[in-house]
Amino acid sequence: MENTIFCQSCGMPMTTEDVFGKNADGSKSDDYCCYCFPAGAFNNPNETLEEMIESCAPFMVKNDENPEGICPDIDSARTLLREHLPTLKRWK
Repeated sequence: MENTIFCQSCGMPMTTEDVFGKNADGSKSDDYCCYCFPAGAFNNPNETLEEMIESCAPFMVKNDENPEGICPDIDSARTLLREHLPTLKRWK
């Protein structure tokens, strides 16, 4: 994942073209995913960092429904997000 591009809002790896967001002119956003930045603006522009952590954490937990998750439980997902998200462009 050395050359992987990560969403600068939620931290999601953007590994395929369909997950890149769109700029206002319809071009691909190199910074944000389709969930955070679908059409030239943030999907939830007033979302706080803590709200982003709470919305992203469940997607990171590895379980039967999400075998590709990277964290064993919700608390470790929150911890990882609290360390990583503040380093991203949207939250600096």
